[in-house]
Amino acid sequence: GQLVESGGGTVQPGGSLTLSCAASGLAISRYAMSWHRQAPGKDREPVAVSSGVGNITNYALSVEGRFTISRDNSKNTVYLQMNNLQSADTAVYFCSAVDSERYWGQGTEVIVSS
Repeated sequence: GQLVESGGGTVQPGGSLTLSCAASGLAISRYAMSWHRQAPGKDREPVAVSSGVGNITNYALSVEGRFTISRDNSKNTVYLQMNNLQSADTAVYFCSAVDSERYWGQGTEVIVSS
């Protein structure tokens, strides 16, 4: 399986971005899908997760109310809508699929700067 993220870029504080994660070689409907991020000099941390069954979502406290994870199983794609972005959100964002195995994408960079 392969995951390819896109949609990163530079945005001003308070702005919005939508990240996409396109999957191939695996059906995301069977996987728990999640977004993680890694800021410079910090460990990778989970941001949002969408369960494989029931589409239950959970968010890190730092992004709850601002970020929304969603999936389109027909397009085999997962999204992360990010609103009211702050400088602390600057990081490389990674998509992950997990079932009996875990897959990672290569990441897409988000820079929040004025």
